[in-house]
Amino acid sequence: MSAFDPVQHRMVSEQRWFEDFVLGERFVIPSRTQTSAVFAAFQTASGDTHPIHYDVEYCRARGMPDLLAHGFQTLVHTAPGAGLFPYLVEESLVGFLEQSSKFLKPVYAGDTLYPALEVTELTPGRATGVVTLRSTVFNQRKELVLEGMQKFLVRRRPAS
Repeated sequence: MSAFDPVQHRMVSEQRWFEDFVLGERFVIPSRTQTSAVFAAFQTASGDTHPIHYDVEYCRARGMPDLLAHGFQTLVHTAPGAGLFPYLVEESLVGFLEQSSKFLKPVYAGDTLYPALEVTELTPGRATGVVTLRSTVFNQRKELVLEGMQKFLVRRRPAS
């Protein structure tokens, strides 16, 4: 048996550089059901205490079936770290540049969300390039509930 090497303890071993990305390439992020624990964790992290997100009777009195997820609670599921993307760019990622999103449909407690990222634009520079990803979140009813964009600055492949 060989000695343990923490460098070998990685999700993905193949390093990617700007040139390795392809338009249309998708990075699926595992689905997640919006449980009361997810609502409570988001409330703790955000400090948001409005009853529309945390009082089911308040929501029902206003015609909603359950707690209404905060838009950022939906957005957080598009974090690239929940999928493979950051593991592919461990050596080449310079930074996260930009993010935008549109909240298209309500998300309620009990909904299951299916996030994904898709390469939509590759803008090369001299030593780096910008990888633009379209972020989407669908619910269990196949409705698009969030659509957005994320941009990352990624190094080009070093000269051999």
